[in-house]
Amino acid sequence: MAKRDTPEINAGSMADIAFLLLVFFLVTTTMDSDYGLLRKLPPPLPPETVEPPPIKDRNVFVVLANANDQLLVEGEVMEISQLKESAKEFIANPQRKEDLPAFKVEEIPYFGKTEVSKQVISLQNDRGTSYDLYIQVQNELARAYDELRDELAREKFGQSFQYLVDTGQKKKVSAIKDVYPQRISEAEPKNTGGN
Repeated sequence: MAKRDTPEINAGSMADIAFLLLVFFLVTTTMDSDYGLLRKLPPPLPPETVEPPPIKDRNVFVVLANANDQLLVEGEVMEISQLKESAKEFIANPQRKEDLPAFKVEEIPYFGKTEVSKQVISLQNDRGTSYDLYIQVQNELARAYDELRDELAREKFGQSFQYLVDTGQKKKVSAIKDVYPQRISEAEPKNTGGN
C-alpha cells in the first residue's frame, strides 16, 4: 500500500480575509463621542498682549468645590440644589443691586441697545474634589445660563431657546447668547488636602 501525503490547506487567502474583516469592523463600528463637558477654550494670546484690566469683585461670583466635597459660594456653605438659583440671581441682577454685577450697554441684533451684565463665574476646586461634585457644579451653572436664555427667548420670540437652536436660527441664538454670555473661569485646582 502506498503512503499518501496529507493534503495542505491553502492559507494564501487567509490574510486577505483577515484584512477584509478588519476593514468591515472599522467601517461599521461607531464611536460615541457624547461624553465630557462642552467648553470652548480661549485662543492663545499673542506675546505682545497687554494684561487685561482687573475685574471688580462685584462682577465675580466665586464658587469653590473643596476637598471635603463641600460647596462654598462667595465664602458661604451652600447646597448644590441652591446653586442654580443663586447663579441666576447673580447673572441677571434683576434689581440692579450694588453688590451684584455692573452692566454695560451694547447694541445687540433683535434687542437694540441692551444692558449686558459684566458677570464672571469663577469656578475653583481642590485636587481632592470628587469628580461627581465637579460635574454637578458644572451642570448647575450651565442650567442657570440655559434657563435665563430660555426665559429671554420665550419673552422675545415666543419660542424656547432649545427650539431656536434645533431649528438652526443662528442669529437669534447668537443674540440671546450676547445678552447672557456664558463666562465661567476655571482656576487650576489647588492642593489643600495635604497630598
